[in-house]
Amino acid sequence: MPRYVLVLFVFRFQCTPFGSICRLAGWRQGPQSFFVRAVLKKREYGTRYTQNNFITAVRAMNEFCLKPSDLEKLRKIRRRSPHDDTEAFTVFLRSDVEAKALDVWGSTEALARERKLRSEVERQYQESMCSSFSQITHDDTCLPRSGKRATFLQGPGKVVMVAICINGLNFFFKLLAWVYTGSASMFSEAIHSLADTCNQVLYTLSFASFFLPSPPFVYGFSNMRYIASLISGVGIFMMGAGLSWYHGIMGLLHPQPIESLLWAYCILAGSLVSEGATLLVAINEIKKGAHKQGISFYEYVMQSRDPSTNVVLLEDAAAVLGVIMAAGCMGLTSLTGNPYYDSLGSLGVGTLLGTVSAFLIYTNTEALLGRSIRAEHLQKLTEFLESDPAVRAIHDVKATDMGLSTVRFKAEVDFDGRVVTRSYLEKQDIDLILHDIQQVKTPEELEAFMLKHGENIIDTLGAEVDRLEKELKQRNPEVRHVDLEIL
Repeated sequence: MPRYVLVLFVFRFQCTPFGSICRLAGWRQGPQSFFVRAVLKKREYGTRYTQNNFITAVRAMNEFCLKPSDLEKLRKIRRRSPHDDTEAFTVFLRSDVEAKALDVWGSTEALARERKLRSEVERQYQESMCSSFSQITHDDTCLPRSGKRATFLQGPGKVVMVAICINGLNFFFKLLAWVYTGSASMFSEAIHSLADTCNQVLYTLSFASFFLPSPPFVYGFSNMRYIASLISGVGIFMMGAGLSWYHGIMGLLHPQPIESLLWAYCILAGSLVSEGATLLVAINEIKKGAHKQGISFYEYVMQSRDPSTNVVLLEDAAAVLGVIMAAGCMGLTSLTGNPYYDSLGSLGVGTLLGTVSAFLIYTNTEALLGRSIRAEHLQKLTEFLESDPAVRAIHDVKATDMGLSTVRFKAEVDFDGRVVTRSYLEKQDIDLILHDIQQVKTPEELEAFMLKHGENIIDTLGAEVDRLEKELKQRNPEVRHVDLEIL
C-alpha cells in the first residue's frame, strides 16, 4: 500500500457553473489550474504497538530467558540514561529480542513454559532463604548481621541504647521503692519508666538506615519512625496512663497505710537528675534542627519534624514533671499522714501521660497522612523552575514531606518548544543541516529528515527534564524524589 496519496484538484472553468457565470459576466478565463499536494497517509498502529520499544539487557534476559551470548549479535543502541550517575547506556529493540527468543526457544508456548519454570525456581529459593534465616543470623560472619550491628552501635543507635539502659535502671529502682513503700505515685513512676524503656526498644527498629529501599517499597522506610512514634503514643496511653489511673482509683477506694518514703525520695532525686539531663540534650537537638530548617522551636515540635527527638523531648519532659508531681504528693502524704494525696499523685501522673500520648498520636497521624511542606518552601521551588528559560509555566504543584526531612516534589511543566529546539540546534552543525535540507526532494526524504531530528529534539527535551531535576535536588538537598510531567 502506498504511504503517500497524490491529491489532484482540477478546476475546469469551461465545464463548471462558475465558468459559465464568468463567461456571461465577460470575465476573462485563465488557463486550467492544477494544484497537486502530497499528503502523508496516517499510519495505523493498533491498540498495542511495541515494535519501537527499547529494553535493557537485564530485562531481556529476565523476561525472554536469554543468555548474554544471545544478545551479542543483536543491534545495540546507545540511549540517554535515566540515572544521574550514568550518562548513557545500551539498549536493544524489543522486536529484535522477541525474534531472538523465538529463535532460541522455538515457540511462544515453550518460552512461556520456561518463564513459569524459572518463576517457580525463584519462589522456592525465596522460601528456602526465609526458612534458613534464623540459622544465618547466628553466623558471626554473616554480612547483613554485622552490617546492622556496626550501624546500630554508632550515632543515634548508641544514644538509644544508653536511653534504654537509663530508663531500665529507673524502672527497676522505682519498682523496688513501690514494693517497699506501697506508694501509688511510685507505682505510676515505675510504670512510666517501663513505658519509656519499651518505647526506646521500639525505636531501635525504626531507624531508616536499617531498612533500605526494596522493590516492594521503592521509596524506602523513612516513615518507620512516625509509625514507631504512633505506636509509642498508643502504648503510653494504654500501659502508662491506664495503669496509673487504675492504681490511683484503687488507692482512693481502698486506701492503704504507706511505709517510710525515705528511699523513695532518694530514687526520685536520682531519676530527676538523669531525666533532666536527657531532657536538656533533647532540647539542644531540637534547637539545632529548628535553626537548620529556619523555623521556631514550637513549629519544629508541633510539625513533628523529627519524631524520635520529639518523643524523647516529650517523654523526658513528662518524666521530670511526673517526678516532681509524685514527690510533691508523697511529701503531702508524709506531712499529713493522708494516703489520698499519694493516690491523687498517681492520677496526676496518669493524666500527664495521657496528654503526652494524645499529642504523639495526633502529630504522627498527621505526618503519616502526607503533610505538605511549608508554603514558603514550596514557593521557592516553584520560582526556581519558573525562572528557567525552557519553562513557560508550572501547574499542579505538589510537595509532600515523606519524613526525616525528605521531600517528594511533583509538578506539570509547560516547556517552551522554541527554547528546547534552539538548545538542540546549538549542539549541531548548522551547515550540515542546511545541506541535508537542500537534498530533500521527495516526501520520503522529508519524512526521514523530520523523523531523525524530531527524535533528537525529544531526547533534548528529556535531557532538559533531567537537568531541572538534578539542579532542583542540588539546590534543595531535602528534595529526594522529583517527578516533572511534560504538558
